Amino acid sequence: MGKEQVEQLNRECSGKPPEAVLGRIAQFFGAGKVAFSTSLGAEDQVIADLIHREGLAIPLFTLDTGRLPQETYDLLAETRRRYGLAIEVLFPETRSVERMVSESGPNLFYESVEKRRECCRVRKVEPLKRRLSTLDAWICGLRREQSVTRTGVDVVEWDDVFGLVKVNPLVDVNEAWVWEYIRTHDVPFNRLHERGYPSIGCAPCSRAVEPGEDIRAGRWWWELAEHRECGLHRHNQ
Repeated sequence: MGKEQVEQLNRECSGKPPEAVLGRIAQFFGAGKVAFSTSLGAEDQVIADLIHREGLAIPLFTLDTGRLPQETYDLLAETRRRYGLAIEVLFPETRSVERMVSESGPNLFYESVEKRRECCRVRKVEPLKRRLSTLDAWICGLRREQSVTRTGVDVVEWDDVFGLVKVNPLVDVNEAWVWEYIRTHDVPFNRLHERGYPSIGCAPCSRAVEPGEDIRAGRWWWELAEHRECGLHRHNQ
């Protein structure tokens, strides 16, 4: 897909409500060529609800790093029951995890940004890369206000890292909109959100935040804010 086509699709989708964006993307790419990558966060639960509500032929998949909180597994089970959705679960390559942990220990991510990124690469980026290699586009729950690393995100953009189109239907909405949608439609959500966790990833790398803190402050809190991405969403430079 050329740059001009991506820009045209972005113009078509910009300013449209999320359900309209999802509908246009499903129509444009067709069955089997676009999928939704869900982390089961609040934003992603909204997208899952919209896909179900609109009856869109967009499959869902998620990454199980092997270090997720129990509350995330509980939500995965609840989401499957609620919507009757078959959510594909991707795992890291066993030998790569064994080698990494044997060489650097189970908590290598606390030692340096480089080691933390290596852990993310093995447990998240590589499994994602395998799945994205079968697609022409992937859907994510990114919002511009989430962090300093996401302010330049477009509704539809070319993902240089993985070599396909990336779609962010919630890019323009704020956190209040997300939670209003969840309450209005009784969308299942991770109970850690009720305990002060606005952003939830692996258990050792997520914590609750204090009132007034940045919503990404609970992810890799020992690092500078500009480093707090795992490699799944490095914005094009």
